Amino acid sequence: MKDSSQIELLGLDRHELASLVGSVGERAYRAGQIAEAVYRQRVESVAEISTLSQQLRAKLAEKGVLIGVPRIEQRFVSQDGTVRYLIGFADGQSVETVWMPEGDGGEAGDGSEAGEQAERFAALNPSGAEAQLENGESIAALKRCATQKQEQGQQSATPDEPRRTQEDQSRTPDQQSRTPEEQSRTQDQQQGRTQIRQRNRPSQGQNQGRSTICISSQVGCAVDCQFCLTALLGVKRNLTAGEIVGQVCAVLKDQGVSPPEDRINLVFMGMGEPFLNYDNFVKAARLLVEEVGIAERRMTVSTAGIVPRIQDFGGEKIRPKLAISLNASNDALRTRLMPLNKKWNLEMLMAAAKAYPLRTREWITFEYVLLGGVNDAPENAREVVELLRGIKCKVNLIALNPGPGIEFTTPEVERVAAFQTILRDAGIPAFVRRPRGRDIYAACGQLKRTVEIATAPAL
Repeated sequence: MKDSSQIELLGLDRHELASLVGSVGERAYRAGQIAEAVYRQRVESVAEISTLSQQLRAKLAEKGVLIGVPRIEQRFVSQDGTVRYLIGFADGQSVETVWMPEGDGGEAGDGSEAGEQAERFAALNPSGAEAQLENGESIAALKRCATQKQEQGQQSATPDEPRRTQEDQSRTPDQQSRTPEEQSRTQDQQQGRTQIRQRNRPSQGQNQGRSTICISSQVGCAVDCQFCLTALLGVKRNLTAGEIVGQVCAVLKDQGVSPPEDRINLVFMGMGEPFLNYDNFVKAARLLVEEVGIAERRMTVSTAGIVPRIQDFGGEKIRPKLAISLNASNDALRTRLMPLNKKWNLEMLMAAAKAYPLRTREWITFEYVLLGGVNDAPENAREVVELLRGIKCKVNLIALNPGPGIEFTTPEVERVAAFQTILRDAGIPAFVRRPRGRDIYAACGQLKRTVEIATAPAL
């Protein structure tokens, strides 16, 4: 049980750390030394902060100061290299955090550096590039098409859009014809997957920028989406900013990587609704940027549609990219799947999205979980097109990841492809997120602190 008299360093910013050291008679510069040790060196005890004098370490110990590092209780390793961590806190509660060594393609098309890397990886990945386009068309070309349609006849891509290269133009859909460089990169990817299976740790600075950490913001979730395993838990409590950041620090240390030398993508898409724990989430994001060293352009937060907080979030000085869970094409269906829609319906949600202040090269992402025979019909796709008209956005399609207690089924591959085609033909960039860690209940919508192994294939 957590002692309320103790002070945890994880979650404190520079100003708070300066106040802490000031309370024991030390000068403010000590705050920087503590921040470096806690967030970059990831020490586990005050005694390990070697830049502080023994006298100061003793003073902090007397004051009840701890690092507050969460503990990794269990690890589950997928066939595809994904790792699902069960991470415990001092009060006995726990959440799940997921490490995806090659990401899941969720960043593709969002206008960021991470998105461009995801696009290139999808184009070169010989086994799982659902985001790859037919007929050799590049993702950059699709985005240009969307921009042209949304801006009513613009004749060329905006200066910030990535341009279609000669290599894009010559690439075939099945990638049978590869340049020596592509062959070499494919071999590197295969070797990388072998290393992951062997659980070798990458050297610092060698991460290629595709690895993604999916973190939780609450113990459980109150939103009650009918297709999500986490909803079955209900909500236990909010995580503190330190507990949110602590998940990242624990995984980085376990994987032997260290930002900013290693480029890591971060998604607030684990257990919980971040915008229902808004203040702690925003503070955690700021600490992850300023202290841990993860660029905000490499972070994405997903919300089920807490409209007032979407409006607040647009005004934050430091903010990850925004993803909105859509999951239905009309109010009746969305209310059935996401009861939250009763409070903030699609009209309100779309108005908030249209008013959201986008930065240079930024696109809003809409997440759409496809449920077999429920929301995956061509008519649903056409309704989505109308909903998103006039919004600078892209859509991530997620074929349902199954789990016990979920009544819905995974749609057929052909229905997913048809849905994607309708969106793309209307000028909306649409991508299919690759399921990662499905065999260990680590994929999107599967986080439920499950200790047994799933029977679903990893894919």
